[in-house]
Amino acid sequence: MITEVKPGLDPSISRRFGTLASEPSVERAAAALEGHGITVIRAKDAAEAKRVVLGLIPDGSQVNHGASATLDATGITDELDKSGRYDALRPQVWGMDRATQADQIRRLSAAPDVMLGSVQAITETGSLIAASSTGSQVGPYASGGGKVILVAGTQKIVPDLDEGLRRIDEYAFPLEDVRAQAAYGVHSGINKVLIINREIQPGRITVVLVDEVLGF
Repeated sequence: MITEVKPGLDPSISRRFGTLASEPSVERAAAALEGHGITVIRAKDAAEAKRVVLGLIPDGSQVNHGASATLDATGITDELDKSGRYDALRPQVWGMDRATQADQIRRLSAAPDVMLGSVQAITETGSLIAASSTGSQVGPYASGGGKVILVAGTQKIVPDLDEGLRRIDEYAFPLEDVRAQAAYGVHSGINKVLIINREIQPGRITVVLVDEVLGF
């Protein structure tokens, strides 16, 4: 059993939501996701997850991603934004003037060819739960992104939706709030929550499940 105890959290909450899922739990979640039209790939650690993800994206692809501690931890963020291998939208958006180019930013961010990120919970019944402060990744996850690749450590697997929402409230949000204050000088918020129960376009969403505690 591998648990990552996060500073500032009750140890019982860290154990409950920061412990890698058992193999039977992972297998139930993977089978349920596959049954709901979502492709699942297993990776043993962050390095393998990075190799898997980058292998899914052809060079030159238009890519975007939300802020993600998971992508940062795997090194995927830097590869997307800085390698020059891809048409990376996030650096472009951050270089634009939000006062005068808000419409261009909105359109550019809404429908990338490939959208990457993570979620805060995955249920054994085959649902993905993503919480967001701004909602910038919600639209591309739901329908805007041509392809969606989500990377998640198996500590994010929970039995059902109720436990997934509790994981967001008690574990993921407090940690993300600390990160947001350090990175941007503002508080985060559980302002928009997306639940994906099924994907009707075969092959559109891929979830890479990693046997390592990554992100929140």
